[in-house]
Amino acid sequence: MTTLDDVRKTIEAVIGNLSAAKAQDLAKGLSDPGAAKEQVSKVAADLLEWSQRSRNRLKEVISREVASQMKSMGVATQADLDRVKKRVRDLERRAGMTASGRSSAAKKTAAKKTSARKTATKKSAAKPTATTAS
Repeated sequence: MTTLDDVRKTIEAVIGNLSAAKAQDLAKGLSDPGAAKEQVSKVAADLLEWSQRSRNRLKEVISREVASQMKSMGVATQADLDRVKKRVRDLERRAGMTASGRSSAAKKTAAKKTSARKTATKKSAAKPTATTAS
C-alpha cells in the first residue's frame, strides 16, 4: 500500500528531474516488500521514462498557454518581428536606403559638396591676393 509520502514523491517525479537513484527509491516504495531486484529495476526504469514523458507534456501545455496568453494581449512573437524587419529591409533596399538610414542619393550629394569645398579651398590658396603682392 502506498503512503502519502509515496504519492508526494510520485508527483515530484512528474514535475522535477527524477534521477536514477530517486527512481530506484520510489520503485522500492511502490513495489511489494518481497519484490525481486529485477522487478524493482524495471519499475524504476518505467518511472524514469514516465517522468520524462510527463515533464515534456507539462512543458508543452505551459508553452501553449503562455503563447495563447501573449497572443490575447497582442504581444508580437519573434516570428512577427522577423517578418517586419525583413519587410523594412526590403523597403529600404527598394528606396535606395543604406543601413544607416540615409539614402544613397544623399550620400552622393554630400560627397559632391565636400569635394567641391576642397577644390574651392585649394584654388583660393593657390591664387595670390593683391595685398600680398605689394
